[in-house]
Amino acid sequence: MTLAAIEPARFRQVLGHFATGVTIVTTLDGDTPAGFACQSFAALSLDPPLVLFCPARHSRTWPVIERSGRFAVNVLAEGQHRLSTVFGARGADKFATVEWEPAPSGSPVLEDALTWVDCAIETVFEAGDHFVVVGRVTALGEASNGRPLLFYRGQYTGAAPVKADVLSWAGPDDWV
Repeated sequence: MTLAAIEPARFRQVLGHFATGVTIVTTLDGDTPAGFACQSFAALSLDPPLVLFCPARHSRTWPVIERSGRFAVNVLAEGQHRLSTVFGARGADKFATVEWEPAPSGSPVLEDALTWVDCAIETVFEAGDHFVVVGRVTALGEASNGRPLLFYRGQYTGAAPVKADVLSWAGPDDWV
């Protein structure tokens, strides 16, 4: 069976219909904070507690995170799209205009993030033009009542609650 070639633009268009949360993955390079905007983040396992994120092979921040062996994932709130844009760009000092405090690992936790997850790198896999980084969760932030920043069909958006009469899953074990 021969598979048809998938055009990158078409792939991006189709997968753009899947809304993703927006995070900023951070670490410290010595005393210097580093971080990048990341949409490829997910919970992976409850026992042990594991998460994953997927940096591009050409990322300038990924080697810094890999070298440090630790990272924090900052979940952005609905109104933080400008922060995502800053951390998604190359160049300038991304931390110049943002307040942060160290997580237990020392990785930056950004002011006003909905919550955060502090991790140690567990495993790294090569996957096409990205890496899949599995992190063991070592600490968790408090959960906020705010709404998350989402990315959908090429633009930032928010999440509006949906009122459902009947839940369509058997319980949390089915969706985590």
